[in-house]
Formats: sequence, structure tokens, C-alpha cells
Amino acid sequence: MTNSTERYLASDLLAFATTLLQRAGLSTDRAGTAAEILLEADLMGHTTHGFNLLGPYLGELESGAMTKDGEPTVVADHSAALTWDGRYLPGPWLVTQAMDVAFERIRTNPVVTIVIQRSHHIACLAAYPKRATDKGLFMLLTCSDPRAKSVAPFGGIRPLYTPNPLAVGIPMQGDPIIIDISMSTTTNGLVGRLYNEGKGEHLPHEWLLDNQGNASDDPATNYTDPPGTVLPLGGMDSGHKGFALGILVEALTSALGGYGRADAPTTWGASVFLQIIDPDAFGGRDRFMRETEWFAEAARSNPTAPGNPPVRLPGSRALQQRANYLESGIVLYPSIMPALAKWADKLGVEVPKPL
Repeated sequence: MTNSTERYLASDLLAFATTLLQRAGLSTDRAGTAAEILLEADLMGHTTHGFNLLGPYLGELESGAMTKDGEPTVVADHSAALTWDGRYLPGPWLVTQAMDVAFERIRTNPVVTIVIQRSHHIACLAAYPKRATDKGLFMLLTCSDPRAKSVAPFGGIRPLYTPNPLAVGIPMQGDPIIIDISMSTTTNGLVGRLYNEGKGEHLPHEWLLDNQGNASDDPATNYTDPPGTVLPLGGMDSGHKGFALGILVEALTSALGGYGRADAPTTWGASVFLQIIDPDAFGGRDRFMRETEWFAEAARSNPTAPGNPPVRLPGSRALQQRANYLESGIVLYPSIMPALAKWADKLGVEVPKPL
């Protein structure tokens, strides 16, 4: 949670981020797309994966680790199944480009699957599905970073793979259901933020494993030598389930894409799996909506323990916050704007003024 009370207009933040990325070498459309995805994350409350990533992205552009120009290379194209080599182009731009291709191809294919090897980091997965659900389409998106290791296989103590998030967009009559979960107990972003702030704050639960195999809530655990690890989803009790799901993501992303951990990459990046499904091509859109709406209402009306709030569907709080932020201004995590002010000074960009 943020302690800041300063609010910024979404349009001002979008222009600010776009200009910074342009000054760092991206074309207008690529800078704008990356800025939109980062902004969308903060609008939905994902403060570790929104503008918090803008500074690191600028650093990657400056060093040349993020490719500025050119197009992805087609590795394989079978109409409904497409594989790209992303060449470490900006991840948010690559994913939105892939979505646009899928939206075009879904007109003649019931399902379109696009896998991207060697994408750069793709930011917050929850920032993408609404683009599909607004079109009445069902979307799956997942990724892994074959360079990084922070999660140990269940029963092990040496980091092997990444939190491997999965996002889902389910179209509804009203707001969609948007799922964004990791196959680990927490994210690297949250662990890193708590550790780097140096305030001695711990995680809410024992979501980590130290290098001796003991459960821990101390983010410093992951910065020892050798490092500790993030526990798979399910933690110490049922982490075998999260480990299995982590393997699924590895197979969908790096294995299907034909490039991953076996290649020992050294660049911060992502292996990406994107799938767009047209409900019309299966049981029919009306039946699809009937089922999803029935389940959603049954969940919302499910009784709760005395004094507890009603059942909340995935994505509902994020979409409500998005609407509130668009109306009254966005509150950024306190450390974000001071970090970006240094880049603004370096690149000659005016910092937006809070409301």
C-alpha cells in the first residue's frame, strides 16, 4: 500500500512515460504502447509492475539490452499457431502486436495461439486481458523469464525458475473477470521492493524459503549467498500443486517457443504464451455468457461468515480502482516518482505536476 496522497492525471502520466521512452530511443507508437501498459498496471493497483518498471526499462534501452528497432522474426506460422522470435523488443509492444494479429486471425480460426521467444519483459499481465474481453473474446496469457531463477521446485532449496504468472480474461455482460496470479506465493517485485527499501519490513506470511530450507517472511532471505527462494503457490503445505503449475507455464512458454532455460540466456526477458478463444466457435456466445453470468452471480451471493464482506470476483476490485483513478487521479507508490525524476532530468523531460 502507498502512503502518498499525491494524485496525477492519467493523461499526464501517459504523456510523461511516452516522452521518456521516446527520448530513450523508441518510436512514438512503441513508446506509447509500452507507456499504456505500464499505466494500466498502476490504474489497477499493481504498483510493482507499472511505472515502477519504467526506470528499469529506460536503463535497458540505454544499455542496448532492450532492442529499439525492427520487427519480430517469424519462427513458424500455421495460421492459428504462430511463433515469433521477439529479438528482445519491448515486451508490452510485442504482446499488444501479437494480440492485434490474433484479433485479425480469430475471424477465421476458433482459437489463435501465439508464442514469443526472446521477448523483453512484458510488465503486468493483468494490463492486457481487457483488450480482448472488450471484443467478447476469451484470453489466456502467461510468461516466464528463462534467464531468472527465484523459485525452487517443491522439496528443493535451490532457485530454478520464476513465479510464472498467468492472466485470464473472461468476457461478461458487464465487467469482465480478470485473473492474474503467479504460480508462486509472491512476486519477485514485492520481495525486491521490501528488501530495497531497507525498512526491515517483512512479508505478510512465510512465503519464502531460506537457503537451509526453512520457511521465512524476511525478504533478505532471497539476497543471501547462496540465496533463498520464493515458495511455489501453496507454500510449505501444498506447494507441490504450485510447482506443477509452474512446470505447465514453462512448457507453454519456453518449451513451445523453442527457446528457454536450456539455452542459458543472459538478457532480462520473457517467453510468452498468448491464446485468444472465440466463444462463438464452441457452445455459442449466448450459452457462454449464460454460464459465466450464472456462476458469477452464484459466487457473489454465496453466504459468508458473520461480519465478512461479500465474495469478490477476480479483477472486480482492480477494475473499480481503475475507474476511481481515471476519475480522481492516480496515486503512485511513493518511491516511483522520485526515481523517475532522475530519468526526467537526464532525458530533459518535464515531470508531471500532481493535482
